[in-house]
Amino acid sequence: MKRYLGSILAALTLAACGDQPAPKAEMKPAAQSPAPVAALTPAAAPAAAPVAAVKEEPKPDPNKELAARVKRALEAEARIQAAGIDVTASGGTVTLWGTATSTDERTRAARAAYRVPGVTMVDNKLAVVKGS
Repeated sequence: MKRYLGSILAALTLAACGDQPAPKAEMKPAAQSPAPVAALTPAAAPAAAPVAAVKEEPKPDPNKELAARVKRALEAEARIQAAGIDVTASGGTVTLWGTATSTDERTRAARAAYRVPGVTMVDNKLAVVKGS
């Protein structure tokens, strides 16, 4: 911007030295320079709009969905304290983490997980803790 103003000042100084008045064409570039910038901005905006339209919603993680289904199955069992059990899944293999109050509850949790569609294997890492 300073260079641009310096150029205009130099042109005006040189024009004042001559017999002819300063041509008005020199002033037009100053008025026209914002126009191309403004013209480029709207042209760039439509190009960005199709990119946003192409953007897809993220697909749900099948492992998280399977783990959630197993957790709901555990919560539906009356004789399982599902609050103490965390569930992770990877490729059909479900891992049960946490605590169970007895070996029977631990076994019931594994069986409930096996009954969920999509479960191919259960890795039962529940620890039996009395009073959990």
